[in-house]
Amino acid sequence: MKSISRRAFTKKSALALGAIPFATLPSNFIELNETVEKLNINIFSKHLQFLDFKELGARTVEMGFNGVDLTVRPKGHVLPENVFNILPKAIEDIKLSGAKCIMMTTAVNNVNNPIDINVLKAASECGIKYYRTNWFKYSKNKSMIDSLNDYQTIIKDISIFNKKHGLIGCYQNHAGTSVGASIWEIKKIIELANLDTFGAQYDIRHAVVEGGLSWSNGLKLIKDNINSIVLKDFKWGQVNGIWKPINVPIGEGMVDFISYFKLLKKYKINVPVSLHCEYDLGGAERGSTSPTISKKDIYKAISKDLKTLQQFWEEA
Repeated sequence: MKSISRRAFTKKSALALGAIPFATLPSNFIELNETVEKLNINIFSKHLQFLDFKELGARTVEMGFNGVDLTVRPKGHVLPENVFNILPKAIEDIKLSGAKCIMMTTAVNNVNNPIDINVLKAASECGIKYYRTNWFKYSKNKSMIDSLNDYQTIIKDISIFNKKHGLIGCYQNHAGTSVGASIWEIKKIIELANLDTFGAQYDIRHAVVEGGLSWSNGLKLIKDNINSIVLKDFKWGQVNGIWKPINVPIGEGMVDFISYFKLLKKYKINVPVSLHCEYDLGGAERGSTSPTISKKDIYKAISKDLKTLQQFWEEA
């Protein structure tokens, strides 16, 4: 049998990790077939923050998701200052319903920050392996290159911390003017990192907003450093006479998911996947704990996105 690297095992095993209880795994990595027939997709808990953790797990399974991408950040499902008390119970309750939780979204941006350290240590103890950091901003007092160099050092330190605690950190590409709108910026800031423990969370929606017709070049550039994926859709439209990207349900926007999924299959990128539903859900899209539309309608919309994604994956 041809030997493969630890990193290759990581990418091949990520989707399966969400489907198999941790207690049944002989080690942190298992070998998969080259082709993934169905995406194992996690629901971003930001859209279900009106639910307690037991109900979150139950609805996750009911809608057909494999697991939860849990918000562990200010205004999230789990508040950072309470992480040691709340997170273990949250994970226990989610698992009681048959859902998994191997990934989380955080505001972590520095392992010299005691709160960030607590979030990561608690996650490691609870079996969460993948997490997204906060975004960095460019300094007004430094050149862009100097800012990127500063963030290289910060991310290097984060990656070292991750290795000690069995974690994999991810920096999301996000449209706008913060660090990481361009895939090239992410490639730059991870140059000094341990790439086994820190990489990119690739968001196709934001990549298309910023990349237009060249998003596939960005994907090719960062493909070996992708540790998790976000799925969502958008289209350009006018809001009060100003052109803006408008979030829409999966398949109703400008993201060419079939072409994208073909590339994921070509590059054999098998990592944890998170579905974001950022279009109008009565406030649930923004993390509201009291959305203005019925829970039934929210579940219906999210389930439709999931079904559409699986159809695209099958066609790709």
